[in-house]
Amino acid sequence: MSKNKSKNSVVEWIDYRLPIFTFLNHELNEYPTPKNLNYFWNFGSLAGITLVVMIITGIVLSMNYTAHVDYAFDSVERIMRDVNHGWLLRYIHMNGASFFFIVVYIHIFRGLYYGSYKAPREILWILGVLILLLMMATAFMGYVLPWGQMSFWGATVITNLFSAVPLVGESIVTWLWGGFSVDNPTLNRFFSLHYLLPFLIVGLVILHLVALHRFGSNNPIGIDAKGKQDTIPFHPYYTIKDLFGLSVFATIFAAAVFFFPNFMGHPDNYIPANAMQTPAHIVPEWYFLPFYAILRAIPDKLGGVLFMFGAIAVLFILPWLDKSPIRSSQFRPIYKLFFWILVFDCILLGYLGAKPAEGIYVLLSRVATGYYFFHFIILLPLLPNIEKTRPLPISISEPILSSSSFSTAAAVREKK
Repeated sequence: MSKNKSKNSVVEWIDYRLPIFTFLNHELNEYPTPKNLNYFWNFGSLAGITLVVMIITGIVLSMNYTAHVDYAFDSVERIMRDVNHGWLLRYIHMNGASFFFIVVYIHIFRGLYYGSYKAPREILWILGVLILLLMMATAFMGYVLPWGQMSFWGATVITNLFSAVPLVGESIVTWLWGGFSVDNPTLNRFFSLHYLLPFLIVGLVILHLVALHRFGSNNPIGIDAKGKQDTIPFHPYYTIKDLFGLSVFATIFAAAVFFFPNFMGHPDNYIPANAMQTPAHIVPEWYFLPFYAILRAIPDKLGGVLFMFGAIAVLFILPWLDKSPIRSSQFRPIYKLFFWILVFDCILLGYLGAKPAEGIYVLLSRVATGYYFFHFIILLPLLPNIEKTRPLPISISEPILSSSSFSTAAAVREKK
């Protein structure tokens, strides 16, 4: 195994024939990592751990779920009431979806702030956006499975959006439904896809990690590591840091599961699906609300669909839209300002997505949608021409050593 022989003869025998332990030792133990990573880099590992939790709880829940319109709602209630610890499994899975999106959204905004999408990490970023798309598809189909009011009507509204596609739209909707309305074939298809897609996400996550290890992690100052003086082994330094982040995350997650498990859900989904009774306001899960606001901001149905998907599509070409050679916003004062405006804009879109599509809410949705696309398509390409950036450090170690020297000098002065 690597440089050091394992003391376990069985491990040594296996590793000689299949060097899996050598690979794990190199990638998880010896892997050189920039020495200045902050706690925002924890969210990548948190996303991976949450994905594993979602898959395990999902498999166990599927053993007790019945994918039929006459029994789906009752089977979920049976899980909650009769299956041993079924309530806990369901609440972990249900809230896990929300926390998964929280972690991934923070991970994405961290990438935007520190320029982690820039060369040579374009493929790494694109794989991350593909993971987000599959997450959204998986979450949408999972939301349909309890077969409550929001499940049924959410599926009806969202799948109907494809009817706006010229020529083939109606055929696509019929194919998705498996008939001429949201019914049993739809539920069966969504259940099958909801079970399958997480494993596709795992495949993309593996490719994401391979792409990450090709050039190494980005870092807060956004310059490449220059030799061993700028890096430290991943273990034990970042494994300990990740474990601390995981303990904080697990504490908050447990508080949600045990004390307010339905806070991020909609009460109408505890009412069985009824095709004859439309809810007053059809609202998707909170993590879809910004995209829902964009959809409703456009008066034309096809235009709304295009802009909604365009909000994700623009992220695919982001590495080529931002032409600045500087990665980190720490050295780009104007970009940093507009980054925080974008964060506020996305939060505002989420708020507006939960409101009725009327009055001032529609106007604000259009303004917020306009700024979202202005930020990526117009602002980012033009910004390098007008922005005066701060000088970059010579190496990753320079600001660390200079701050340490400053702290030491300050301590000496205090003693005097």
